[in-house]
Amino acid sequence: MLSKRRRADRKTWRNWGRTAASRPSERRQATDVEQVAAIIADASRRGLRVKAVGSGHSFTDIACTDDIQLDVGGIDRFEAVDQRSKVVTVGAGIEIHRLSLELAERGLALPNLGDIDRQTVAGAIATATHGTGQAYGNLSTGVVGMELVTGTGEVIWCDPSTEADLWRPARVGLGALGVVTKVALQCLDAFRLRAVEEPGELDDILAAWAEFTSSADHVEFFWLPGQDRCLVKRNHRTSDPARPASAVRRFVDDEILENALFDVVMRINRRFPVTRATLARLFAGAVTASEETDDSHRIFSTVRRVRFSEAEFAIPVEDVPEAVDRIRTLIETLDPAPLFPIEVRVSATDDIALSTAEGRDTGWIAVHQYRGMPYEEYFRGVQAIVDDYGARPHWGKLHFHDAGSLRGRYPKWNEFMDARIRLDPTGTFANPHLDRVIGPVVRSS
Repeated sequence: MLSKRRRADRKTWRNWGRTAASRPSERRQATDVEQVAAIIADASRRGLRVKAVGSGHSFTDIACTDDIQLDVGGIDRFEAVDQRSKVVTVGAGIEIHRLSLELAERGLALPNLGDIDRQTVAGAIATATHGTGQAYGNLSTGVVGMELVTGTGEVIWCDPSTEADLWRPARVGLGALGVVTKVALQCLDAFRLRAVEEPGELDDILAAWAEFTSSADHVEFFWLPGQDRCLVKRNHRTSDPARPASAVRRFVDDEILENALFDVVMRINRRFPVTRATLARLFAGAVTASEETDDSHRIFSTVRRVRFSEAEFAIPVEDVPEAVDRIRTLIETLDPAPLFPIEVRVSATDDIALSTAEGRDTGWIAVHQYRGMPYEEYFRGVQAIVDDYGARPHWGKLHFHDAGSLRGRYPKWNEFMDARIRLDPTGTFANPHLDRVIGPVVRSS
């Protein structure tokens, strides 16, 4: 019989979206790099694998393991700030929403954010988490230095002038190159955004796609399957005074409409699929115009309490209109057809080996399904469409690719694998997910 401690160690871990779970044999916590190094060195000697875990906001099983799960959320200190260069150094376990507050107190901000800010910095950069804006890259593009612990327990610092051959690929490391414990981030002076939301028609947006993507610093739209109505969001950088939404308006929008009421509607649709058309019309009619100006981090990110599954694909930005139109046709063939809105964004090219935007300006198409509803046929159908455009799946979201189908989509694939051989030669950080999507640890030659 297992001891009480052993039974506790084997408790099931689940991610936020409840799309992945595992039962690690050991669950460890660390609050500094020395503890991380000791845990990894011990695991390496024992022939065990280690997977670091943060807030669990990846939809895949990238953080799952049957061996040692290492919680690095306690490595969350704000270490230093250089006001001249605007570079900040933070513990990699700090969550983005808290980091944004710490930066605001110092008159700084991250250049861009995604619409969810509950991830740890380490988890966000490991999977190339992104926001929107044709001139702005993903969060990993702001990493100017990082400390990580290798598969043997060695502590390494890398940046553009120190171990640059490791820094370049490690900015999007998938948890395969080491446990990141400290990150240096390039920030900007704090800025405000004027957020304009309004209804739009899908055909109009797709017909003038280039004009749409350049119509604001940060643009995106949410399209409701079953209708042509979209919610269009444009965020303009501004020096205007803050004019935030009232506390009442923010509560109604964030807590009631986008969470509580949305959850009720999704439950109804899950229980009674025949109501989809009616619910879609009601949703479309509820899209209204609004405008506010506030600090950037308050505009970029929103409260998300409704759980869902998600797949997101990066394709060349110019191919988005055709791909979305084909997805619209696909959706009407599904039974039941999805109701959950589809999110479309854009981002700038970068030079990071396994970044989903490496070498090309990128359009993003994210499809979702409410918790408890079937998603595989839908997501596979979307993947089949976007594969015609050389899609790269978001590393933290659901997809059906493996190393064989992904390798050719990343020109710098071998650069990453060479770094992996050096940093984790025996596969201490491997797990079944990484074995599938990037393969086992082998030399690129």
